[in-house]
Amino acid sequence: MRRLAVQTFLSLDGVTQAPGGPEEDPTGGFAHGGWTVNYWDDVMGQVIGEAMGGPFDLLLGRKTYEIFAAHWPYAKDDPFAARLNDATKYVVSSTLKKPTWQNSTIVTGNIAVGVARVKTEDGHELQVHGSSQLVRALLEVRGLVDELRLLIFPVVLGRGKRIFGEGSTLAGYDLVSSTASTAGVLMLTYRAAAVRPAGSFALEQPTGAEIERPRKMERGRAEAVWEGDDGEKAVKISREASP
Repeated sequence: MRRLAVQTFLSLDGVTQAPGGPEEDPTGGFAHGGWTVNYWDDVMGQVIGEAMGGPFDLLLGRKTYEIFAAHWPYAKDDPFAARLNDATKYVVSSTLKKPTWQNSTIVTGNIAVGVARVKTEDGHELQVHGSSQLVRALLEVRGLVDELRLLIFPVVLGRGKRIFGEGSTLAGYDLVSSTASTAGVLMLTYRAAAVRPAGSFALEQPTGAEIERPRKMERGRAEAVWEGDDGEKAVKISREASP
């Protein structure tokens, strides 16, 4: 079974969209494309170079595949170009018919089944770059993702595509390496691990205020205000009580 590693750029608020340029992915009106470019330094180059230094194959979603296929075959002077161009690419897509980038194979059907099959085949480490929609799907299935290689940039973008959010599957990871760049980018590698059990910092004998607080919150959820227009329309507005 070969390892599957997700390598992704994240803002402090978890946005992954269009890190490399304004035209990369402006969908949804995203106006901050290229937000990673001016944080790049030699430390980042070294860490990424080490991650891509050994043999690897690529697992990509269609949109990232098309972005890469339009760029890397022509980036002759980039030190990463040859490694990416020579790698075997697995493209998870139900719409792509004719991949144009060399060494490309389309993975169709159920994502979990298809990716699990690819993991069992002979080959190198599988690396996922970009591909936020694919990454979200992979993270929903326990056991598919073996490592997260996160590069966290010191910027808040406010909106954009994310790989973590409401509905993410519970999962645990161990930190295996961490490096900080001169520009404040944190490069963290996490390996899949068991989820540690939840605990509590509450007092053994809770105070009266602690007992009352959840009751107050529950009463706040139960309260509702009904607003109508001559009885024809009614909108229920739930009001949360302040903690």
